Amino acid sequence: MNVTELARRLRVNTKELLDVLPEYGFDIGKKAIKIDDRVADQVMRKWRHIKRDLEKKKAEEFEERKRKEKELRRQMGKAVTLPDFVTVKEFANRLELSVTAVITELMKNGILANQNQDIDFDTAAIMAEELGFSVERESSEVNIEHEVVSEVLEEALAQGEHMETRPPVVVVMGHVDHGKTSLLDTIRKANIISTESGGITQHIGAYQTVWKDPKTEAERALTFIDTPGHEAFTVMRSRGATVADIGILVVAADDGVKPQTEEVIQILKAAKLPFVVAINKIDKENADVQRAKTELSGKGVIAEDWGGDVPMVEISAKNNLNIDNLLDVLLLVADVHQEDIQADPTLPAIGTVIESHTDKHMGPVATVLVQAGTLKKGDELVIGGEIYGKVRAMRDYTGKEIPVAGPSVPAQIIGFKVAPEVGDVMDLTKADSAEKIDVKQKRNEQTAAHRQPHIDTGSDDEDDDEKKKTLNLVIKADVLGSLEAIIGSLERIRHDEVGVKIIGKGLGNINETDIQKAEAKGGVLIGFHVNPTPSAQVTMQEKGLEFQQFQVIYHLMDWVMVELEKLLSTEKIVEEIGTMEVKAIFRTEKKMQIVGGVVKKGKIIPEAKFRIIRDGKDIDEGVIKKCQVGQSKAKEIPQGTEGGMQVEGKTKIEIGDILEAYTEQSKAQKLVLEADNQ
Repeated sequence: MNVTELARRLRVNTKELLDVLPEYGFDIGKKAIKIDDRVADQVMRKWRHIKRDLEKKKAEEFEERKRKEKELRRQMGKAVTLPDFVTVKEFANRLELSVTAVITELMKNGILANQNQDIDFDTAAIMAEELGFSVERESSEVNIEHEVVSEVLEEALAQGEHMETRPPVVVVMGHVDHGKTSLLDTIRKANIISTESGGITQHIGAYQTVWKDPKTEAERALTFIDTPGHEAFTVMRSRGATVADIGILVVAADDGVKPQTEEVIQILKAAKLPFVVAINKIDKENADVQRAKTELSGKGVIAEDWGGDVPMVEISAKNNLNIDNLLDVLLLVADVHQEDIQADPTLPAIGTVIESHTDKHMGPVATVLVQAGTLKKGDELVIGGEIYGKVRAMRDYTGKEIPVAGPSVPAQIIGFKVAPEVGDVMDLTKADSAEKIDVKQKRNEQTAAHRQPHIDTGSDDEDDDEKKKTLNLVIKADVLGSLEAIIGSLERIRHDEVGVKIIGKGLGNINETDIQKAEAKGGVLIGFHVNPTPSAQVTMQEKGLEFQQFQVIYHLMDWVMVELEKLLSTEKIVEEIGTMEVKAIFRTEKKMQIVGGVVKKGKIIPEAKFRIIRDGKDIDEGVIKKCQVGQSKAKEIPQGTEGGMQVEGKTKIEIGDILEAYTEQSKAQKLVLEADNQ
């Protein structure tokens, strides 16, 4: 056999194969072209163990190289200056490392972020120090996008002369499936003034509820930011933290602290946001509240009853257990931070866009959380020093029209000429100096911003990407926040064999253009809170295109994972179970033999496959149909025992042959999100 052919079968570089073989007793020469077939068979049988040793050696060499690089950086006094927030890509550039290497290091520490997402200074500093850098903090004068909201609000509040306490804005965060959505639904139903029945809750991203203050018996409002529920919405959660006054960290009592729980803790601490821990699912059989508290304390979140400063409430959102206690605690936390939860309602309105989309009947629509001042019908909508339109109408989360929206009130606004971006700051105090927006130019800019058709879900090597099987998707969503979150989730699916390509995306219903994209590249149409237009529905059916509709993002992600797993090749798992030396041939027919022998190693069982080894060479295979010990049928022939076998195969077995028995199973491969690899 040619050495190159052997290397190809073993999926290894030829030079590497020739270098390693002498270490395992196969001294065929480092310039050998051919290898004896018998030796080649021995190499193939032993390769599994050799490969394991090689991988271990490479891992050790890699870690040693990293250690030496780290030590060298320290000796050379390598330093890096970091801002309060930095994107992963910029962080890698400052460290002069590859983005992949930095993302890998972050993942090892339970931090999930793609190259365009931000990490705070504390996180970046710890990572840099672990890599051997000394760290300095960049001057706070640097313009950081995340500080824009707080700077505008501080400027507006500085103008306020008639400060009043406003309802606290609460953001609910936590790991997926720990009960955030259930908690929000339960709190919404607990609203003591809610009299609507069968009403449709508007998809506006926030709502208000009213609760009775346990101290004064007075009714007080709380505003809840309804952040998306999937674990991958890092950007949305960070954005939520910038507009909120109080956080609720939801931790399941039966699951404890997960990587995304740690991520949320970092976001809350970076935003310096006071928060309450809701230990949910305490009604479950395997709930362990003390374990959850212990794990939280290990992350620097220590309960008040353990001598810390974080209130913790044990709840069951599903069974409405202790929700009243949680709301009481939220009001107490709001009272402690009362000085920070104030605004002047007499000012022109200032707020943050938390949802934005284009409705086919109403045009551009956005939800704004008013954070200072009061917004009224007829007010000009000023964003970034430009007038985006006028308030034609405002609605609350129940769909009811409201004439004004004061501090901490979320309002769905109709009247934008162009849909603003989620996270934009609306500042009506700049109305006098603002200019009207160039609608055509702004729409062109927004369209260009969405021309990012490919999501890399694997290797940086283009050749590797070409070999991948891909799931092509055209994704349409109702709001920009949801579209961002879906794309963020898909970016976290990484595999060498399969990947996702977004061949089209946008806001609004599925139309004929979307269908053309899907048809051209064999894609699937995905609608999130949107439907196909009537003509598109007909065209899809005529062309036989697949359409999937989702209301919850993790259901969409579950579907994507299943579809990608279908594209994966099955993995064969071979288990060596025993060897037998043939001592006698009792019967021979065309495709069947009955042979006898002694089991030298392991055991022999019916339905196992076997290799025939003759003179040290693997010559053929067969299947064991029956086993017998003495005169009795046996489920197995153990080591050291003589027995007989009925076997099937093309090649006739001879006395002196060694039969290597093994089982072979096909196992479907599974995909996991990056977070699950921690």
